[in-house]
Amino acid sequence: MYKKIVVLGGGTGISYLLKGLKKFPVDITAVITVSDNGRSTGKLRQEFHTPAVGDIRKVITSLSEIDDPIKQMMSYRFKTSSDLDGHAVGNLILTAMLDITGSLKDSIASLSKLLDVKHTVLPISEDSQLTLMGLDTDGNIIEGEEQITMAHRQFEKIYYKEEPKVLKEVIEAIENADLIIFSMGSLYTSILPNIICKEVREALNKTKSPLMYLCNAVTQPGETDGFTVSDHIKLLNKYLDFKKIDAVIASNTHIDKKIAEKYETEEQKDPVVIDYAEIKKLGVELIEDDLITIEDNTLRHNSLKLSSLIFAYLMK
Repeated sequence: MYKKIVVLGGGTGISYLLKGLKKFPVDITAVITVSDNGRSTGKLRQEFHTPAVGDIRKVITSLSEIDDPIKQMMSYRFKTSSDLDGHAVGNLILTAMLDITGSLKDSIASLSKLLDVKHTVLPISEDSQLTLMGLDTDGNIIEGEEQITMAHRQFEKIYYKEEPKVLKEVIEAIENADLIIFSMGSLYTSILPNIICKEVREALNKTKSPLMYLCNAVTQPGETDGFTVSDHIKLLNKYLDFKKIDAVIASNTHIDKKIAEKYETEEQKDPVVIDYAEIKKLGVELIEDDLITIEDNTLRHNSLKLSSLIFAYLMK
């Protein structure tokens, strides 16, 4: 029987990880945040009163074993002067399925079957009005995931406007997992939206499975400026109650000077430094390797190499 991995996250980070992880003999349950209110997803939420479907579409496509042209169709965004402008085809399909079935979980299962997905994808909740809130260090309250991202501020607290009802299947997956992973991605809008759910924290506190964090390669403007690897871990631990991070995977890739300057000037992002002494003080096992590749002048994790480190840890 395959070892069971639960991956919590959202955005591009988790979908990129799963492209590699699905190639290993493991049973994956991907738990996705559904509080996004930007772009196509935000428009569909407003019009149809649904949870966010965009990150779910990305994850299903990443896990799919179907031909690439179909995957490209799922990600295709209309470019038109009509109301279709900016909408991804996969978002529209998921919204249609949700309207037919009345359940996001069932919609995901149907689309996963259609696209030959051999693993499980779950939304953290089916609450249609799930709203992410942020209290910044100046005492300002910002409402909405997109607004939190665009604010470029440091946050004292991330929370939901109303406590979400977490799917029981999510809790069961955490309880039965051999390894629980917090994927790379935005700490504030991709990772924390899963951890701040009361039911998830309670399940994480009870589990005997190790918690692993896949650290971001670069900082996020206004949110994690100057953050080291240990700073990322400390922030996660702050929200985790009694159970803390057991292991972290971080890249020690030497980033080309020109690429680093591009990120610094154009995106205000800096490489995340591995601060060995501080990580050791936290009692966290550090797994480091040369993990970063460059695709289209963009820094990406080598998904297969990253996944091989995860699998080696799991089987240790």
